[in-house]
Amino acid sequence: MADAQTSAVKSADRVLAILDLVADRGPVRFTDVTAELGLPRSSAHGLLATLAARGYLELDEETRRYGLGLSAWRLSQAYSGHGDLERHARPLMEELAAESGETVQLARLEGIHNVYVAIAHSPRPMKLVSHVGSRLHAHATGVGKMLLAGLSPAEARRRLSAEELPRLTDRTVTDVDALMDVLEKVREDGYAEDREEYVEGCRCVAVPVHGPGGTAVAAMSVSMPAFRCDDEQARAHLKLLRATAGRLQRLTGG
Repeated sequence: MADAQTSAVKSADRVLAILDLVADRGPVRFTDVTAELGLPRSSAHGLLATLAARGYLELDEETRRYGLGLSAWRLSQAYSGHGDLERHARPLMEELAAESGETVQLARLEGIHNVYVAIAHSPRPMKLVSHVGSRLHAHATGVGKMLLAGLSPAEARRRLSAEELPRLTDRTVTDVDALMDVLEKVREDGYAEDREEYVEGCRCVAVPVHGPGGTAVAAMSVSMPAFRCDDEQARAHLKLLRATAGRLQRLTGG
């Protein structure tokens, strides 16, 4: 009985891993699934066939790539965990994007990743391009570090130590002890920065958005090309960002 339960749990975990992979990477080939997730070919074939039959994945017969299906979309629409937050945030973010001329993003924490739940794009031709639902490594982004700093130090260390942290640029901090020092400074300062740690040439500042209980339920950032953001400009964006986050908190009871 225990072996059957273990097998069922393993299969469930593999299904979720496949969905996460497609959500993060976009349409993938069968070989991408087996290589990225280390699945046996027979298991991967059966799981993909089941997900496609249930509508959670769609197979493009021409490219032989699996993308998310309508059932996955329907499931996502049923989630209402940040509905009010997003509804109140979006017009404020649009105002901030217009005033700052840069991209504004709102994110929540999922494990050691930050997931973007709302985005207002910069009106400028050269800008950061992202999309709602993107899931990025929190240790290398401004919003991610802001959200990790909202955890207790013990919980932040546990999450960061659970798996190897990728070095995304030469500036990425991957040592857990060094990251804990970074998070402590973020707590003291009340804001976080990404100085080309996730993508070379991209910089951002981020602040927390507190909920009714006083805890950080999300983080908001202004992101821009590094060439048009010196320290003085970053401080100006931070001032606007704090004002916008404050307005959002008042609307949502934070």
